[in-house]
Order: sequence, then C-alpha cells, then structure tokens
Amino acid sequence: MTLSIGDKLPQATFRTPSEDGPKTLSTDEIFNGKTVALFAVPGAFTPTCTMNHLPGFLELNDEIRAKGVDTIAVVSVNDVFVMKAWAKATDAGDRILFLADGNGEFTRAAGLDVDLSGGGLGLRSKRYSMIVRDGTVAALNIEGSPGQAETSSASALLTQL
Repeated sequence: MTLSIGDKLPQATFRTPSEDGPKTLSTDEIFNGKTVALFAVPGAFTPTCTMNHLPGFLELNDEIRAKGVDTIAVVSVNDVFVMKAWAKATDAGDRILFLADGNGEFTRAAGLDVDLSGGGLGLRSKRYSMIVRDGTVAALNIEGSPGQAETSSASALLTQL
C-alpha cells in the first residue's frame, strides 16, 4: 500500500555519506521533531534526476528552508558510495542530505517502489517529493512517469509549504 497524507513513515535505516565513511541513520533520527522536504529519484546520475530534479532543490534550497524546512533530503535505491559520488558531482555540499536505500527497504515499505527491469534498472523508487512533519506525511507528490520531474519538483513542493 502506498503512503498517503497523514501516514507515519515506515521504520527504516538509511546510509549516508560522511567524512568518516558511510553513516547509518534511522527514520526517527532524520524525521522526528523536524520538517523535512524529501524527494526520491529512480537513480543517481540518471538524466532527469541529475539535470532536472536535483538541481531544482539546489536552486530553491534557501527558499524552501525559509518556509521552515529543517532538512532537504534525497533518497534513491542506490548504494551509499554512488550517493557520495553523486553528491560530489553535483556540488550539493551540505545543502542536501543524500540517503541511500540500497536494498529498497524504505521504498518498498512506503509502497513507492517501481520495477524498471525493462530498462535494466531493476527495483527502483518512483519519483516523488513529500513534506514530512515529525515523521508524518503532510504532502505527497508522485510522478506518473519516472522520466518526468514536474509534480515532484522543488518549485511544486515550495508552493505546498
């Protein structure tokens, strides 16, 4: 079942790049007591993700945070080393928290998985964005196609804050 507005996020563990190597973060550590703008991509380094979706969150970072967002995070069914390389390649610095859902556990538990085996990508995440307040989904924007980043864009999310 797909998450809906008003649902609590499922419990999961992510890996995120840090100066000391991969760091493990729980859903509670990331979301409890905070307002988080979370967006998900089918794959780091894929064209729409790298040239459209992520750049919007970098460009509108200050405006999103000015609306009371504590953290802007991106999640992908990729390993932490790919996410680290993607953060570096996009010069995201500390503006975005990169969350690796390497086994797709969070993605499946949220009901936001998609089988992209036809394109050689296997199990991935649907493209979406959401506003999470204290671990509860306050807004959810799921794209109809993984190649689009309109409904889930930073500018669309900004209007919901």
